[in-house]
Amino acid sequence: MVYFVGAGTGAADLITVRGRKLLKKADVVIYAGSLVNPELLNYTGKACSIHNSARMTLEEVMEVITQAEGEGKTTVRLHTGDPSIYGAVREQMDILESLGIAYESCPGVSACFGAAASLNLEYTLPGISQSLIITRMEGKTAVPEAESIESLAAHKASMAIYLSTGMLPELRDRLVKGGYSPDTPAAIVYKATWPEEEAYLCTISTLDETAKAHNITKTALILVGAAIAHQNYKRSRLYAPDFETEYRGKRV
Repeated sequence: MVYFVGAGTGAADLITVRGRKLLKKADVVIYAGSLVNPELLNYTGKACSIHNSARMTLEEVMEVITQAEGEGKTTVRLHTGDPSIYGAVREQMDILESLGIAYESCPGVSACFGAAASLNLEYTLPGISQSLIITRMEGKTAVPEAESIESLAAHKASMAIYLSTGMLPELRDRLVKGGYSPDTPAAIVYKATWPEEEAYLCTISTLDETAKAHNITKTALILVGAAIAHQNYKRSRLYAPDFETEYRGKRV
């Protein structure tokens, strides 16, 4: 059996209970060494065989998995955050299906939620934004034309932008071109929830200078949107005295 497990956003205790149990019973662990907190490997058994996928190709990863399957072993493929977001898991799953190897997924906490916790944010403030857009800028890997930063910025919703810290001047210009005001609240969160986490509030216009001031060039998440300032929002109707629900009648 192969389990795709979300390692969580960084802190070793933010892996799910299920994920930790799977690590404990794994015979083989293949982890994304460039991003996953190595402290998580302490949850594995002494006899567990551990492989760092940062140094491996897809073919080499699958070779380890198929060998483990042939020996009747349990494999955990440990991905950073949640495997469903920039995890490159589908291509692995398709190969496993073609080989008749069973697999399951275990979700994890993605960086945008770790960053929100660190800054005590609510992305979906009533009257401000009811949507969170998770995206990235194109770099070595392309992005569909319909999902350009400009087209997504036109919604002026809350945005969590991954894998784009090295392109902040271009990101700034494209966010403004898409419709955000230059003074729209923003934040840079470096290694969210890790011991070395750094988080800085700024605006879209000061994203680049903020990153330069703190020597942040990679492994950071960019947050954008009025919700980051948590001002001028409306009270939730769900908890209003004059709002009736299935569980509570009106109080006024």
